[in-house]
Amino acid sequence: MIDLLTRTITMGTPLLYGSLSEVYAERSGVMNTAIEGIFLMGAWAGFVVAYQTNGNLALGLLAAMVVGLLTAALYGWICVYLKQHQIVTGTAINILALGVCSFFQRVIFGVPVTPLIVQPLQPIPIPLLSEIPVIGPILFNQNILTYLLFALVPIANFVLFKTSLGLSIRSIGENPEAGDVAGVRVDRVRFMTILFAGVMCGIGGAFYSIGYLGMFTTTIIGGRGWIAFAICFLGNWKPLGVLAGTLVFGLAEAVAIFMQSSGASLFPNELFIAMPYILTIVLTVARRSFNVPASLGVPYRKEG
Repeated sequence: MIDLLTRTITMGTPLLYGSLSEVYAERSGVMNTAIEGIFLMGAWAGFVVAYQTNGNLALGLLAAMVVGLLTAALYGWICVYLKQHQIVTGTAINILALGVCSFFQRVIFGVPVTPLIVQPLQPIPIPLLSEIPVIGPILFNQNILTYLLFALVPIANFVLFKTSLGLSIRSIGENPEAGDVAGVRVDRVRFMTILFAGVMCGIGGAFYSIGYLGMFTTTIIGGRGWIAFAICFLGNWKPLGVLAGTLVFGLAEAVAIFMQSSGASLFPNELFIAMPYILTIVLTVARRSFNVPASLGVPYRKEG
């Protein structure tokens, strides 16, 4: 059980990076529908740089953040400044990301005979805290990216609900005209939240390639970006809400991995692989109401 819960935290980490960034983007009125592509670009860039620098994971992580930022900047420029359809644009970027990663992976590495691997991030036991019965191994024997979230979630919640910046973000998601009149530069704030989402999703993608598996394939994300997107909805656009949702989905994925590795034959492996995605559908359908930001997905066109 301790191993299962430890893996729950581990598998929930990249989802929380994605869903937390999605909260900020959607609170400002922009749906980051390019999230799957940004995850993939981050995973690819992180692995390539880490592999080419003989396993330098810090440089790999930095590369993932930069590539995630650039991909999000493209999406933000098209949707925020050119006022194009957010879902269509996001879908196009997701397809483009898959093509870019596939093409350059082949250009850089060719067709390797053996899998290309790097040593992924290792758990860092925190002295004393990791020795606490039950809680210690679960919470305090994780890698650095998970520990970063321990501080990031409360900070994100504080900024969104207790600062003027958070008020500006929330106001333009509900009524951008009123925010504009109050002096908020709507397009700039929306674009900045998309850039923030790009950095966070780049980290989330890199978690899979260099933080957990130590390898890259074009199917490595496998729809998890969309799961992070759904967690934002299910968490009611709140950092603490997406934290709870992430733990649920992390547990579902941890159970799926455990059942596959244990060789249980009562149900087919494909059922366990599909568990997180089935859970996404079930929870979305079961949710009675959503407090959707009023201007979510609507480009802001200033009058006059």
